[in-house]
Amino acid sequence: MKLAGSVVLVTGASRGIGRATAELLAARGATVVGTGRDETALRSVADRTGGSYLVADLAEPDAAQRLVRHALDRHGRLDGVVANAGAGHVGTFAQMAPADIVRLVELDLRAPMLLARAAAPVLPAGGALVFVGSIAGAVGVPGETVYSACKAGLAAFAELLGEELRERAITVSTVLPGVVDTDFLRNRAEPYDRRFPRPMPPDRVARAVLAALTGGDVRRFEPRWLAIPARLAGALPGTYRRLARRFG
Repeated sequence: MKLAGSVVLVTGASRGIGRATAELLAARGATVVGTGRDETALRSVADRTGGSYLVADLAEPDAAQRLVRHALDRHGRLDGVVANAGAGHVGTFAQMAPADIVRLVELDLRAPMLLARAAAPVLPAGGALVFVGSIAGAVGVPGETVYSACKAGLAAFAELLGEELRERAITVSTVLPGVVDTDFLRNRAEPYDRRFPRPMPPDRVARAVLAALTGGDVRRFEPRWLAIPARLAGALPGTYRRLARRFG
């Protein structure tokens, strides 16, 4: 995908990875359609990037169609989508309220699927879909069980969707970051107190997102060394889990 002159929809654009991605896209010549639930923050991002925005809650079933329609009505085209918005939860599965389980599945799995379903028919050859997942989806994190399951499902969905869209020359990628310094990390119920891995700034993940948009990687880890534990977890899950219990 060529960024200059393109129109890219970014979900969760009001802060964190989404905002950093929107600003980096604009710097590379793309027009950004931002979405989220904080109108004040979205307006600020749109003012800085020269794009547009639409306030939407992606848990609503019609949100994806409204976003794609906004992009087409306002800008005449849609070349790429960065599905970044999501939710996290820290705590044991047994302690999760049923409503929290539903909310995570809606935002982390169903919403990206519906967005892809709405956007794929209008993307041109050379277009791209990028889903922001998590290393948790590749290795699984106890205490973040539902979140890990949703991100694992998202990665599987993205890979298979890429096969379906391959003949149309539309790439589908998943970016799997490690720990990112965002509001969720700072406000989580259990403080993140590990010395390793250290939280990385959102703009580092944003650069990985742009690399996926332009390069079409099926799966991209950030930092790249996270591919090692992911491969170990896939090839030798028992060994990986024993090491994870011992070393955290």
